[in-house]
Amino acid sequence: MNNKTKKILHSSEFYVGVIIILFGLLIQMRSGQFFTGNNLVDILRSFTIPVMFCMGELMVLISGGVDCSFPAIASLSMFVVCKYMENVTTNPLPFFLVAALIGLVFGILNGVIIGKYRFPALIVTLGTSSICWGVMQGVFQSREYPLCPALLSVGKAKLLTATNAETGLSSELPMITIFMVLLLTWFILNKTMLGRGIYAIGGDIIAAKRAGFNVFGTTVFIYAFSGMMAGIIGVFRACMLQAVHPNNLEGLEMTAIAACVLGGVSITGGKGTVLQACLGMALLTIVSNSLILLGISTHWQNVVTGIIIIAGTAATAIQNQRNAKKLAVKLTES
Repeated sequence: MNNKTKKILHSSEFYVGVIIILFGLLIQMRSGQFFTGNNLVDILRSFTIPVMFCMGELMVLISGGVDCSFPAIASLSMFVVCKYMENVTTNPLPFFLVAALIGLVFGILNGVIIGKYRFPALIVTLGTSSICWGVMQGVFQSREYPLCPALLSVGKAKLLTATNAETGLSSELPMITIFMVLLLTWFILNKTMLGRGIYAIGGDIIAAKRAGFNVFGTTVFIYAFSGMMAGIIGVFRACMLQAVHPNNLEGLEMTAIAACVLGGVSITGGKGTVLQACLGMALLTIVSNSLILLGISTHWQNVVTGIIIIAGTAATAIQNQRNAKKLAVKLTES
C-alpha cells in the first residue's frame, strides 16, 4: 500500500464519505426512494444555504476562532433590504450589494474587536448576534414579509426540475448556486498567501507573527468575509423561500460548526478544508431530510442528528489523536 493510499484511508473525509454512502444505501434498501431524482434535488436544495454558511465558519475555525453571529447578521441584512428597498429598484443586484455591505460592517466590527483586543471570539460574536437580533426585532419590528417582485423573479428561476415517476412528486432546484462561494473559499485558502496566513494563525499565532504574517489584518478579513457572505446568503435564503422569514435562520450557527467539525475541521484551529466542511454538512442534511424514509418520526430527528454529531466528532478527535501520536513517534525516532 503506497503512501497516498494510506493517507486517504486515514483521512476523516474518507470515513465521512463512507458513512454517507452506507446511509444512502440503507435508506434506499428500506424505502427505495433515496436515489430518486426528486429526493436528491430536495437534499441538494436543503444543502445549499447551510453549506454556504459553512464556508465563512470554516475560515474562522481554521484561524482558531468561532463565529456565532452569521445567522443574525444574515437575518438582519435580509429583512432590512427586502423591506426598505422594494420600491427603490427593480434590479436584484443592489439588494445583494447592500446586504453584503451590512454584513461587512458587522464582520469588520467582530474582526477589529477580536484582532485588536484578543477577546474570545465566541463571546464577541455572541454579543454581535444579540445586537443584530435585538435591532431587527426592536428597531425594525421584524415580521414575516412578502418578497418584492425584483427578488421574487430570482427565487422563481429554476435550474432544474425532477419528478418521481412512481409517486408523481416533483422537486425544483432554484437558480441560486453554491459553486462560486465554494470555489472562492477554496481559492483563498489554497492559492493565496492570505490563506497560508489563516492556517498559520490557527496553528500558532506567535509563530505566525514571527513568520511575518499580518495577524490583525488577517483576523479582520476572516470575520469580514464571514459577515459579508452572511449578508448575501440571507438574501439568497429569502429568494429560495420566496418570502422573508426573519427568524428562519436562528440556530444555524450550531449546525454549521457541527458540520465542519464532523467533517474533520479542527475546532482548535490550523486544520480544515472545503471538502471536509461540505462532507460534514452533506451528512447532516441527508440525515435530517431522509429519516422519515426510514420510518423514523420527525420528533426523533434532532435526537438522531445529535447522536451522529457526537459520534462523528468523537471519531474525528480519536483519529486526530492517533495521527498526532504517530507523528510524535516518528519525530522521536528521527
